[in-house]
Amino acid sequence: MLVRFDSSETGEILMFADAAKDLLQAIGKETTARGAFTQAEMAGAAELLRQAVKRAEGPPPDDVEDANGKKVPVVVFGQRAWPLIDMLERTARGGAKANIVWEAASDF
Repeated sequence: MLVRFDSSETGEILMFADAAKDLLQAIGKETTARGAFTQAEMAGAAELLRQAVKRAEGPPPDDVEDANGKKVPVVVFGQRAWPLIDMLERTARGGAKANIVWEAASDF
């Protein structure tokens, strides 16, 4: 399942629900089918994600093999977090009516 994050100030971000769940839980948000960040929440949420990225840092993981035996890189938490951090920070500077909403087919 995909989750779509849409900002009043930037473009949209699409990500798989498992990745979105990890990011939203790091911020303390519920993983409901629909949700929002208010302008007042965004800067704090971005900082929480930055802290979670620092906690998750470590040596880069080894590539893994896919079903065909081909080596593919592992995508780590920080790589998934940076687009949302950027969206949160840029939208936070957008003024009092700035907002970010997310939508998925169901709770995740």
